[in-house]
Amino acid sequence: MPIYMDVHIVPGVKAKDVAEAHRKDLLHQEEHGCKCMTYWIDEERENIFCLIEAPDKAAVEEMHNKAHGLVPNKVIEVSSNVVESFLGRIYDPEEAKLSEDGLKVFSDPSYRVLLVTAITDPILLQNVLGREKATELLNRYNIIVRRNLAANGGREAEYGGTGFVISFSSASRAVTCALGIRKDIEEVEPIGLKIAINAGEPVEKSNKLFGDTIQFANYLCTLATDKQIAIASPVKDLVSKDHFQNKEKTFLALAPQDEILVDLLFNKLEENWQDPDFDITDYCQAMAMSKSQLYRKTISLTGLSPNILLKEFRLEKAKELMKKQRYSISQITFESGFTSPSYFTKCFKKKYGLLPMAYLDLLH
Repeated sequence: MPIYMDVHIVPGVKAKDVAEAHRKDLLHQEEHGCKCMTYWIDEERENIFCLIEAPDKAAVEEMHNKAHGLVPNKVIEVSSNVVESFLGRIYDPEEAKLSEDGLKVFSDPSYRVLLVTAITDPILLQNVLGREKATELLNRYNIIVRRNLAANGGREAEYGGTGFVISFSSASRAVTCALGIRKDIEEVEPIGLKIAINAGEPVEKSNKLFGDTIQFANYLCTLATDKQIAIASPVKDLVSKDHFQNKEKTFLALAPQDEILVDLLFNKLEENWQDPDFDITDYCQAMAMSKSQLYRKTISLTGLSPNILLKEFRLEKAKELMKKQRYSISQITFESGFTSPSYFTKCFKKKYGLLPMAYLDLLH
């Protein structure tokens, strides 16, 4: 049966009130075919996240409504393994104790600080260094990251073969881990390491667990230089200034208003990259900016013009498509928003140093 996580935004919420609501859920769970596994409560941020095994989203909403009337703001389907990797548990905390009236009261926030890493595409490394050397570098990088996350109490939440997503309860430990990875990786031949740290809740706008937090961290990785650590403002606000003293070149920290703009810039690309008719005029309209404004802002924030930013975004998406399935070059061209296979091939060769077909051959 599927597992769902929901979010309730409740001003003034208290842990005891949530424990009482959870007890009411338990009384009604069977009639809706549900099993209430656990929840997270954050009094400071005034939110509650419930983890429930249920036949569908509607059953979750109906159960909550029947039990106490607190209908969730959003419900997403999740994997119990992924939830545990990010949050450390899928059942009530072992240390939770019963109150005198039989309630299991605990306050355990779900807010997490996520450290995201990115390196040069291993296929491109293999093309330059050879398979054996590229594999050796990747193995050393994996060891360095895992050694530092273990030393700082991080949890390996995701690993896609190159990029890690590491979950922390502490912003300070996340930054210390990032600095440790950066220091240790200096002894390794350059692999284009970039690190970003962001923080957020498990359910926001995205239908993926911590999807919004991870996505913006990936955007920050795009902006960072090699071995630079990009810090989102929610993390910087949580960390002592001592971490940043005399380390201006180590960290990239944008002003909050620039973060909003970066998020919008990349979100518009996410929405439109497959549309071959989406051009700079459309980009300007989507951003509500003139061409000169868009040019100045993208150059300032990304170092790229809007045209090049759009083209390179499509090229990265083309590589993602290649990794999913053995498409023809024509299919990749049109699926990634290019209108001409010859132009796509030219752009790919200029950007990555090899032809798309050669990349496919190395990949498969």
